[in-house]
Amino acid sequence: MRTRLLLDALVEAGQGLRRELGLPPTAGTPAERLEAELLGAREAETAPAVGPADAVLLERYLGLPRARLIIDGYNVSKTAWPSSTLEAQRARLMGALAPLVSRIGAETTVVFDAASSTTRPPVAAPRGVKVIFSPLGVIADDVIRDLVDVEPSGRTVVVVTSDAELARDVAKAGARPVASAALVALLARDG
Repeated sequence: MRTRLLLDALVEAGQGLRRELGLPPTAGTPAERLEAELLGAREAETAPAVGPADAVLLERYLGLPRARLIIDGYNVSKTAWPSSTLEAQRARLMGALAPLVSRIGAETTVVFDAASSTTRPPVAAPRGVKVIFSPLGVIADDVIRDLVDVEPSGRTVVVVTSDAELARDVAKAGARPVASAALVALLARDG
């Protein structure tokens, strides 16, 4: 019984350390991982990578200590509600984010593109969510890149977008890109 308690304590300590350091989950043998990487590299040459569209993985990322969530606003809202007006999309996104952000507690920023607009419509952001409209002449993708660049090295930063170029750029900067469909699925589950 003592051995079992010691082993359980060690396993829990290892899991806690993995969460604290933000290490991805591991599975399989080193050879299986190498094979998957080689297959993935071949597939990456033919299909643009925008990050995983897995709601469970997104939730795991957001459960890491001091996680930071940056959302490509219109990219997500147009994925979820393509036939709605931009105003309705913004309102629905804010309403859907409220329970998620309340539950996970991640610092959350939603960036909307307003590069060609001089007006900034009012948005009722839920508690814990910051809303930013890109400045005139600046696209939301550039604002998101800047937000990722100013984060300290080692912090878990998750960027939700289905823009392949933006996903590649933020991944190079150390963020974890996740496809918009993953957030849409997570919002639907929470709502």
